[in-house]
Amino acid sequence: VQLQASGGGLVQAGGSLRLSCAASGRIFSSKVMGWFRQAPAKEREFVAAIRWGVGTTRYADSVKGRFTISRDKSENTVLLQMNSLKPEDTAVYYCAAGNQYGTMWNEYDSWGQGTLVTVSS
Repeated sequence: VQLQASGGGLVQAGGSLRLSCAASGRIFSSKVMGWFRQAPAKEREFVAAIRWGVGTTRYADSVKGRFTISRDKSENTVLLQMNSLKPEDTAVYYCAAGNQYGTMWNEYDSWGQGTLVTVSS
């Protein structure tokens, strides 16, 4: 599956953004879709994941209660709604697809190109 992320931009602290990840090709119900992020000089970290078939979700503690991951099966799209953004959320955000409901980047085998989110204080 090929992935295309979009929706990044510049926002003030406390604001909101919605990221979108469009997937080409069929997504099997067993697939897991995830969002990761990487800030400058930091390792790529898990943000959120969703099981494509049943829709169950999991989040990193740092974004729980502020971010919501969802999927639109009719559009083959995964969304990440980000509210109450903080400067420490600044990073390049990547969408990914894999077969394990995991939090490690190497558990995902397809990646989008990344979209930059900048949160100003």
